[in-house]
Amino acid sequence: MLDQIDPSWLGALQPFSAQLERINKRISQEEIAPAFENVYRVFNFPISHYRAVIVGQDPYPTRGYANGLAFSVNVKVSKWPASLRNIFSEYVTDTGFESPTTGDLSSWANNGVALINSALTLNLSDKRAHLNIGWSAITQAAVSALAQKNAVAILWGSHAQKIGNEFESERKIQSVHPSPLSAYRGFFGSKPFSKCNELLIQSGQLPIDWRLP
Repeated sequence: MLDQIDPSWLGALQPFSAQLERINKRISQEEIAPAFENVYRVFNFPISHYRAVIVGQDPYPTRGYANGLAFSVNVKVSKWPASLRNIFSEYVTDTGFESPTTGDLSSWANNGVALINSALTLNLSDKRAHLNIGWSAITQAAVSALAQKNAVAILWGSHAQKIGNEFESERKIQSVHPSPLSAYRGFFGSKPFSKCNELLIQSGQLPIDWRLP
């Protein structure tokens, strides 16, 4: 599984090699989300590929939904999670693009957005079992590496904001979570996509192509 990780991440992840081995051994014996081969998907690209990062909490608990990218679902999923529907609502309002036809956010990853959950796996038989198996320190190190590379962080909710604390104020966009429980308290109208591009352009970086199929 570790061969999925681009070598550019090894400096950030090397201190956790023993921890990763323990996690890999455990999850290889469990029914997990996402599929085993997609656990390290966010690390397939080199660090330099990413100009922005969106931080999530853990994979979707519904079988067949998670695809290794935060907030994203497999392309064949037609019933989108409520948070993703709210993200798309803000996406349409903010960018002016049409509503996506799929909940698969792979094109964002392909265009330079690291979609990383603080827990990279979820045990489908015990939804909370993987919250404390060691992922948080590993993903925190990855997010910190992105901060050092001048990525722009989009942080939705207090959990993501804690993880993205190392980003300078001019390199992060914060709001409440897109969950139906909080979206109307400041997520809608927050314009995270256009604001991200504004910050990238101001620092001389290329903007993200946010268009989705």
